[in-house]
Amino acid sequence: MSGNRGYIIPLSRIVRQLPAWSACLLQDGWSAVKKMMKQTVRMTHQREIILDELKRTRTHPTADELYTRVKKRLPRISLATVYRNLETLSSAGLVAKLEITGRQKRFDWNQQPHDHITCTECHRIDDILPPPGTGRHCDMPVNQHGYNLTGWRVEYFGICPSCQYKQNKEKNMSTTKLSDSQQAILKAMDGMDGACGSKDLVAATGLEAKQVSCQLTALKKKGLIESPARCKYCITAEGKNVLA
Repeated sequence: MSGNRGYIIPLSRIVRQLPAWSACLLQDGWSAVKKMMKQTVRMTHQREIILDELKRTRTHPTADELYTRVKKRLPRISLATVYRNLETLSSAGLVAKLEITGRQKRFDWNQQPHDHITCTECHRIDDILPPPGTGRHCDMPVNQHGYNLTGWRVEYFGICPSCQYKQNKEKNMSTTKLSDSQQAILKAMDGMDGACGSKDLVAATGLEAKQVSCQLTALKKKGLIESPARCKYCITAEGKNVLA
């Protein structure tokens, strides 16, 4: 297409220009990149704001999340307009579109070769950069099954540091939070010489045998007691720390 609508330069030339845009950003900054982009696709004020907000975030936002940011600068813009412009910019090769299995599409300003990792808990996405000097490559044989390889996508999944910290904190809280009966059993066990049986604990705590048996299982799962011999129990160092 020509004129003031659509693309001015064929898509094949757009793809070839991506490295130049990246180098231009490093050397001359964002204003120089926008000047080069205007030669490729009609750069409206809306598209400039959308690109600028995408560049400012490192969270790989969805269209909805980016719309919330853009609306602060363009109060009259609609969600549909943001969607439409993102698709246009993605088709033009100006932004990367991340299509994570089972999740909303996300968008990335960074055009340098890299993959992504998604947290399975909070769905945060981070960049995975290739080792310096290696570049991004695909190890799959290009002639496998007779295909002419034109591209590939690698999806990594894991648990981010924030969610790991949260999980460990919850685990520690569940471990140290004890009921009155569990505390009574631990205190009785701590005051005995060597391993003891459930009958000893019933006599020492005044609890029912069934209740003692149930709590012994729970304390053992928490790692607060151990069983050195069949039907014998003793408090662990971690159990002593809980009582301290």
